[in-house]
Amino acid sequence: MPASPDAAGTPTVAVKASPDRLYGRQRGHPLRPRQQRLLDETLPRLRFDQTRLDDPARAFGRVPAEIWLEVGFGGGEHSLAQHAAHPDVGYIASEVFENGLCSLLSRLVPDDQEATAPVPDLLRIWDEDARALLRALPERSLDRMFLMFPDPWPKARHAKRRFVHPANIALVARALKPGAIWRVASDDPTYQAWVEEVMAAQDLFDTAPPATTRPEGWPPTRYEAKALQAGRQPLYWTFVRR
Repeated sequence: MPASPDAAGTPTVAVKASPDRLYGRQRGHPLRPRQQRLLDETLPRLRFDQTRLDDPARAFGRVPAEIWLEVGFGGGEHSLAQHAAHPDVGYIASEVFENGLCSLLSRLVPDDQEATAPVPDLLRIWDEDARALLRALPERSLDRMFLMFPDPWPKARHAKRRFVHPANIALVARALKPGAIWRVASDDPTYQAWVEEVMAAQDLFDTAPPATTRPEGWPPTRYEAKALQAGRQPLYWTFVRR
């Protein structure tokens, strides 16, 4: 479908407006007792303090050197690997699905210590729509952002629910500092073509052809492993905020 940027740099791909909510259910199977304790006792201690939105560095236990955001962390393995590899970075891990939240939290605290075990100073969780966070953060407050193997919403009528969406490009650009990196990965051919189309129609990010093998510094995820096992070709983009 044709696409071109408007005067503000927002791509005008012909697609319905992004809905108020991009996701469906927030809960899958009924939660086990351990999972419920993680949500009730651990999550509140790691949840991003919304009273600090005007100065996000103050939401962490100590002042970070940089602030990074991951949108839709899934099982949490990429977030935890980045947090471990960059101990001075304040990492905001965003996810709305309870099972994903439990997966990450279960790796941080031992069983039966959900309310008492120490939690990381520089890891915070945003368990609401990531777009609300991007709207509320000060301009140019993020140094890096990740979108790793998002839900592709493959049907054309569901394109409005894709995070890489014309309406979201300016929102992401607003929160990122000039020169900041936005990493995107997908193994879905429909989503891959969509990313290429949407990003070609904007002028807020410098683009380059995607890598076909995972670049250095990109921790693996379970979704990538599943894609490779199934014979699907992941693509890895690096977009740079102008």
